Amino acid sequence: MKDASAQTTPETIYLKDYKAFGWQIEDVHLTFKLSPDATRVVSKIHFAPNPDAPEQEFFLHGEELNLIRARIDGEAVTPETDARGLRCKVPSGPFLWECEVEIAPESNTALEGLYMSGGMYCTQCEAEGFRKITYYPDRPDVMAVFTVRVEGEMPVLLSNGNLKGKGDGWAEWHDPWPKPAYLFALVGGELVNHPGAFKTMSGKDIELNIWVRPGDEGKCAFGMEALIASMKWDEEVYGREYDLDTFNIVAVDDFNMGAMENKGLNIFNSSCVLASPETSTDGNFERIEAIIAHEYFHNWTGNRITCRDWFQLCLKEGLTVFRDGQFTSDLRSAPVKRIDDVITLRARQFPEDQGPLAHPVRPESFQEINNFYTATVYEKGAEVIGMLKTLVGDEAYSKALDLYFERHDGDAATIEDWIKVFEDSTGRDLTQFKRWYSQAGTPFVEVSEAWEDGTFTLTLKQHTPPSPGQESKAPYVIPIAVGLLGPNGDEVLETQILELTEAEQSFSFEGLAARPVASVNRGFSAPVVLSHDVDRAFLLAHDTDPFNRWDASQGLAKECLLAMITTGAEPDAIWLDGLEHVLRDQTLDPAYRSLMLDLPSASELAQVLADQGVTPDPEAIWAAGDRLVKARAERWKDLLPELAKEAEVTAPYKPDAEQSGKRALGASAATLISRLDGGKAAQARFDSADNMTLQLSALGNLIRVGQGDAALAKFYEQWKDDRLVMDKWFGLQIGASEPEAALDRAEALTQHPDFDWTNPNRFRAVFGALAMHHAAFHHKSGRGYALLTDWLIKLDDKNPQTTARMCSAFQTWKRYDAGRQALIQVQLERIMAKDNLSRDTSEMVSRILAS
Repeated sequence: MKDASAQTTPETIYLKDYKAFGWQIEDVHLTFKLSPDATRVVSKIHFAPNPDAPEQEFFLHGEELNLIRARIDGEAVTPETDARGLRCKVPSGPFLWECEVEIAPESNTALEGLYMSGGMYCTQCEAEGFRKITYYPDRPDVMAVFTVRVEGEMPVLLSNGNLKGKGDGWAEWHDPWPKPAYLFALVGGELVNHPGAFKTMSGKDIELNIWVRPGDEGKCAFGMEALIASMKWDEEVYGREYDLDTFNIVAVDDFNMGAMENKGLNIFNSSCVLASPETSTDGNFERIEAIIAHEYFHNWTGNRITCRDWFQLCLKEGLTVFRDGQFTSDLRSAPVKRIDDVITLRARQFPEDQGPLAHPVRPESFQEINNFYTATVYEKGAEVIGMLKTLVGDEAYSKALDLYFERHDGDAATIEDWIKVFEDSTGRDLTQFKRWYSQAGTPFVEVSEAWEDGTFTLTLKQHTPPSPGQESKAPYVIPIAVGLLGPNGDEVLETQILELTEAEQSFSFEGLAARPVASVNRGFSAPVVLSHDVDRAFLLAHDTDPFNRWDASQGLAKECLLAMITTGAEPDAIWLDGLEHVLRDQTLDPAYRSLMLDLPSASELAQVLADQGVTPDPEAIWAAGDRLVKARAERWKDLLPELAKEAEVTAPYKPDAEQSGKRALGASAATLISRLDGGKAAQARFDSADNMTLQLSALGNLIRVGQGDAALAKFYEQWKDDRLVMDKWFGLQIGASEPEAALDRAEALTQHPDFDWTNPNRFRAVFGALAMHHAAFHHKSGRGYALLTDWLIKLDDKNPQTTARMCSAFQTWKRYDAGRQALIQVQLERIMAKDNLSRDTSEMVSRILAS
């Protein structure tokens, strides 16, 4: 069914216009009579006037609903309805609202509200999906206790909270904790459960279940282990205990997001919970562990304390991303986790901050809230939490969080509430720090040095470039972690936190015997672009901070590649020698050494060139990277077999940090070895692999050296019945191919019988891989742009959310040459010209075009 609201002029919603809903809800009773094309939803809701709200008309959100009947206090009423909701005259005091609507979950391809996935009923209500289920004040500040009866032929019928009773064809659930509608969930299907149990710190027994389709039972054990580890960690680190009798997770194939934290009933994209050594890589296991933790941690930072309005989305998401990052750091390697986070930030969030889609961590306005589930809200939001913790210290952070949970349990809170908790518990004035929530863009920090008579002075200058709607930026509070190294590499000053609060500030260190080398922004203490003329080779050799040692190597890699791109220079021998020394150091974590071998992304190099006033050439960037890979393989031909041997794992497969790190180092070495032997070792590795990590990495290496066709066919025959493995097959052959071949493969794969373009995972497997292949997507012919646009136009009618998010592939278009800009503009205008373009996609594309 087409969203009629898509045909109207999009309405802009502003933070400044917030006003509370005029009524409070005492309780909600819902009855679902499930049917694929005619589900009936009966609601009974007790409303009472809200004394703290301004006077207003009674309005309930509702979209794509067929209203059967409505009653107030038992009397039939005839409300006014339109494409956005329902208006009705209501009594001045408390009243009972009843209505019955009919919806068609089977035709709901947008995957919002109640829809069907492979014969299973499921829901996705964040952000505004509940209004597609029944008429309701679908906003996060309206919280209520829900009782839900589900009737249907499915053997498993689930909803939020605790099970109150069930029988043949029905089940009733009650959630005693008030929640907003976006946390509502319902599932009905032919499902089997993988059970588990957890005893809380107060001795309460919790029933745990992961519900999956028959045949997937063998892929649940790791997810259950991750859930139990998350529950234990949240008790030990944050003192947060689970608060229901049951915790259910359901795996769903068709899902726009990774997972959803619905109270007591988390719904997961199958790719984010199902895992086995044969079908999942080490990266899959770690991602599953982190996502399960993230959604569980939302029980307190998102559910028990939710956000007052969607402008406060970063309040729950930034804090919970920060918490799941702490969890992964504690379970695995903190330095490796920090580096991984920064790689993601630089690849996804920095381009967002520096382009037409830039917005503050807390936006001031939006047309479609689905478009603000962004890297800025999530990843940069988490960085802001990390900076706050750095500024106040670990102990003060812990006390502030305890006060936050005590003061706001059951609240729909704001960023102001969050900041005030820290001000009240620490006595600090955080007015200036709050700019991190209101200003868009990535700060640039320039570092200069002075040395005189034993005194070393660092001068820091901060500047944040203009962004859409914000031409000038006030100075931030930026915590810069600094350490000083002596001439022999010894640490003469342990890490200190410098608080940069002005546009320019100097910090002096006295009593030094010799001029030190400064290690600045250790641990990436602030999400800034740092400009510092420092001896990176020295830091690569001696820095005691793991992040800055890695970052020094990345800086040298960028300098090397930029010289190769712009002047045709040979690879930097000094950098390669220093990197080889690190790679040979077996006291270092293999996962860390593997990260040392990674090169800066092509997109990151393009941005650096653009910042320097040089128009990036995607083909030249790809060619330089390919030449450097070959040069490193030749230079390290004696080292690589040693690394591969060291990385061998003979014990039974485990997705733990130790084994995963070894396999990562082995895979990095194998990629370079394949450049020397034409893929012989990769073929042997592919043929003998007993786990997906080895098999997939070997397949990728075969594709890279042009020897992958037979292995791709064999892989397909082996795994064609496993939908999640096939997503890997689709994506890898695009991502590992040379630019021309990648385009050819992408075009061919859209015609493959297994390309189900209505499934978000499969669509992202193809077009996400294409968009991330810098040289292929930005091919001078414009083929990549046109192919993506063709399919975005087709998908928009079915799934506006996925369409809009994929449009971000075009956000950096203005940094390229005039020819590519013209080609992209044609495609963006094609999208805008589409009849009945969705609100989601219209907002994204218009913002990109307006840059």
